[in-house]
Amino acid sequence: MEIKRVGVVGAGIMGAGIVHVCAQSGYEVVVSEVNDELLQKGMGTVDHFLGRAVQKEKITAEQKDEIMGRIRGTTDIKDFKDCDLIVEAIIENLDLKKELFKQLGDSCPPHALLTSNTSSMTITEMAAASGRMDKVAGLHFFNPVPVMRLVEIVTTIVTSDETVKALKEFSESLGKTVVIAKDTPGFIVNRLLIPYLLHAIRLHESGLASIEDIDTAIELGLNHPMGPFRLLDILGNDTTLFIAENMFNEFKDDTYAAPVLLKRMVTAGILGRKSGKGFYGEYK
Repeated sequence: MEIKRVGVVGAGIMGAGIVHVCAQSGYEVVVSEVNDELLQKGMGTVDHFLGRAVQKEKITAEQKDEIMGRIRGTTDIKDFKDCDLIVEAIIENLDLKKELFKQLGDSCPPHALLTSNTSSMTITEMAAASGRMDKVAGLHFFNPVPVMRLVEIVTTIVTSDETVKALKEFSESLGKTVVIAKDTPGFIVNRLLIPYLLHAIRLHESGLASIEDIDTAIELGLNHPMGPFRLLDILGNDTTLFIAENMFNEFKDDTYAAPVLLKRMVTAGILGRKSGKGFYGEYK
């Protein structure tokens, strides 16, 4: 199938990024939010990042206007009736996602592919709610979407080969590199990343080394661009804890059990850059 018009549910950081790359790649995009205030905030995010691209001379002001002209906002998901592909990017709440996929299954055209940008939740349960299980998959972008080149396509045991092929071609048209993963918590990247981050916290928690020395060891000893604690402050401790708990609940493996320090920091609202305070202290 040919994808011409894309729907994005949710205009937060991830949703806005997906809208950005789709519209910049020439697709007509419909983006929805639960109210006008959040919708305008999301549209403002897209406009802001395109404005920065103009300042850096990556695109012209005329191109920015053309890209923004391909984006239409709505608060009614029935406006996805002409979309060929929907990407769900709402909050990580499985019950809300299942209800959304039921609504999308009822209101979107029969050929439309339904996907979720979830980082760890079960695609199969969303697919079952949709009434079109063969046309549902995960389409996991990484933050910031315009910069990060990877997309994980997550397949259930009933996702059709045609769906995977169409999603792969679509993702590559955005300039992304695609990997295929089965529907298990964490997929590929987070299945490997989360235990690494949790173990780094445990090492510090046990008194083995300071945060700064652990990060320096990883950055210089393994040539990583940043150590685990710098990465945690960017990802968000709440996001890390949420994914870890999803994985632990599924596998019942202590590898995915959250350290006490991580839980206490989340309870205290010390989430990283998003809250202004993280492992590296205060952020302005």
